[in-house]
Amino acid sequence: MTAAVDIRDFVVAYETGGGAVFALDGIDLAIGAGETLGIVGESGSGKSTLGMAIGRLLAPNARIDAGDILVAGCSVTTSDDETVRRLRRERLGFVFQNPMSALDPTMRIGRQVALAMEGTPDTAAVERLLVRAGLDEPGRVARSFPHELSGGMAQRVVIALAIARNPQILIADEPTASLDASIRDRILDLLFAMRAETGASLVILSHDLRMIVHRCERVIVMYGGRIVEMGESQAVFGSPAHPYTRALIRAAAGNEAPGEQLDPIPGVPPVLRAPSADCAFAPRCAHAAERCRRERPAERAVGGSRVACHFAEEIMAASGTAREVAE
Repeated sequence: MTAAVDIRDFVVAYETGGGAVFALDGIDLAIGAGETLGIVGESGSGKSTLGMAIGRLLAPNARIDAGDILVAGCSVTTSDDETVRRLRRERLGFVFQNPMSALDPTMRIGRQVALAMEGTPDTAAVERLLVRAGLDEPGRVARSFPHELSGGMAQRVVIALAIARNPQILIADEPTASLDASIRDRILDLLFAMRAETGASLVILSHDLRMIVHRCERVIVMYGGRIVEMGESQAVFGSPAHPYTRALIRAAAGNEAPGEQLDPIPGVPPVLRAPSADCAFAPRCAHAAERCRRERPAERAVGGSRVACHFAEEIMAASGTAREVAE
């Protein structure tokens, strides 16, 4: 598999008033050209930081402590600002959770789309791109300001901006979270259709396990700034080997039987003040042993997945402890 993005031992911390908080704690990941990848985990697991780091779009208080990210073989962390801007223009496209925060409220949509496109596009070219993004009245949309659009229309405009230069990598951070349920599937259909049309890699950051298992070829499960499980989506969700993955499935809305309650994960995600020397999930894990509290688990092959857990084989062999992700 040719890597469109290659992430190597990547560590990111945020400087806060209470000291450093580590959001990524040693990420190793290759994103294949043209693949669809889902990234799941609770809020605070590091998903958004990882997505933004690929385009060097981290907050000003973020610092990169170790590792590197290569996009099309070019280092995002060590390249100069102009090189990174060129990578963003030519290789990367971003679809953000809140479309209104991604649009300039003072500028008409047509002007924003024209600026995102290469060269000096005319009105017809702008409208053709809006049509590609699923907008039925491109002329009216182009003349509108963002506040004059519905949430679904605004998200389609954001997708138009993301695909304006036919990027090789599309990164979508909870792209339907702020939208009504009635249009979420249509937005996802559009995103995946754009990926198929362009051949781009598509990375979806989401809490929606059912969507990921049905739409993405591969999934990574993040916890405490680490990848704790990674593999083909059907394999990971069908036979999870990490206790955190199993806990996510049991807690996922939509998997409960009539009258059955969800099984929430006890405790809260960690706030890491330093790179973890043990298993960050141990305080919340029913399988934790003394080894988990003193030894950081290495990622290794278990079944068809890569898992960072000392007892992955035993957990995978256990039956009846993980609820199946609903069809």
